[in-house]
Amino acid sequence: MKDRRAFLKDLGVAALATQLPLTHLNANKPLNPREEIGVGLIGVRGMGWVDLTSLMKNPNTRCVALCDVDATLLENRAGEAEIWGKRPRTYGDHREFLKNKDLDAVIIGTPDHWHCIQMTDACAAGKDVYVEKPIANSITEANLMVEATRKYKRVVQVGQWQRSDPHWISALDYLKSGQLGRIRQVKAWATVNYGKGFEVVPDGEPPEGVDYDRWLGPAPKRPFNKNRFHGSFRYFWDYAGGLMTDWGVHMLDIVLAGMQVSAPHTVTAMGGKFAFPNNAAETPDTLTTLYDFGDFSLVWEQFIAMGTSPYLEESGEPGVAFIGENGILAINRASWKVLPFQEDGKYLLEAIPTRRPSVNPIDLHTKNFLDCIRSRKDPNCTIEMGRDAALVAHLGNIAYRTGEKLTWDNAKGVISNSEAGMSFLTPSYRAPWQLWKG
Repeated sequence: MKDRRAFLKDLGVAALATQLPLTHLNANKPLNPREEIGVGLIGVRGMGWVDLTSLMKNPNTRCVALCDVDATLLENRAGEAEIWGKRPRTYGDHREFLKNKDLDAVIIGTPDHWHCIQMTDACAAGKDVYVEKPIANSITEANLMVEATRKYKRVVQVGQWQRSDPHWISALDYLKSGQLGRIRQVKAWATVNYGKGFEVVPDGEPPEGVDYDRWLGPAPKRPFNKNRFHGSFRYFWDYAGGLMTDWGVHMLDIVLAGMQVSAPHTVTAMGGKFAFPNNAAETPDTLTTLYDFGDFSLVWEQFIAMGTSPYLEESGEPGVAFIGENGILAINRASWKVLPFQEDGKYLLEAIPTRRPSVNPIDLHTKNFLDCIRSRKDPNCTIEMGRDAALVAHLGNIAYRTGEKLTWDNAKGVISNSEAGMSFLTPSYRAPWQLWKG
């Protein structure tokens, strides 16, 4: 969390150009690097704002529009955005926002249950998109987002920014060198040091200026409760999937990248609200999920309010460990290292000192997005990569919620052995919202 706050403070004022905006970019035509790109943000709190401030460090970008259901916050952010030039236009409805003719690229920083609607609408409107992870709150929505990207030939960058980070890339390069030998198991974890004190509170009135019905959007109608709002929405199934789809998507994406796979054969999970059974969350505070990928197994572990992590020194830092014949490669955002195995008093691998990151990875990720808008090439984290990571995470949650061992048929896109599991694949939207139909 300290890194995210640091991003907000590290604002560089970009030198804005005077060229005309590139409204309705030609999906096949590369652009002149000097041409200005008009950028807008839907969901101006938290990571959405971090993404925008990072993107605006690049030259020849202009913040033209902001959209949020919180009118007070929206106006405050519009004032802050004047640091980059002209005050952006503000909107409470993303559909009106997308009609802005100066808008070329959209950042989506809203809660997970909104991502599919806003991203498919943006693609249909001819906009390129940077969408926060997880790309969707269900597997069906994630698949629809892949279809929309390819149908409208848009550049879509998913906010799984490890894909642009030399720190993670160098660790995966070591993995690909084969020095670990055959990988038999991968472990990924989120042992976060927060989560205590999430007490049940009564329903109340939304904050002044908040369009709560629009915040709910396609989710079921419910009275306002502050626990379900802003950052803590992640712990309620209507809007998100807890630690599994928050931190899990980041770490599982690294597993998929390292092992060059996209989906498991079977999934089983066990856990629950063991540490805080009476708190307000619906999602589990403790969870162990086992995935069978055929040639190796993947174990996912999550623990809320447990400030220790395996293999690496940093406490409370989610990470990944690849366990091979000759040793273990362990990675998190703060470091990576190799732990050699021993045989007959000798190490099977050369010891490698702990490596640490040296750059701001989100800045690299947002720059890659802009570069790909200009070149019309696929970005570092494609929509398919986002879909695959979301798929693995959602299957883990579905296994937990059904209590069943699930068999996933990747060719057909179905859970072949569980009607209960299939019922979680596609959300039921609240009227008048509808799933994108292509």
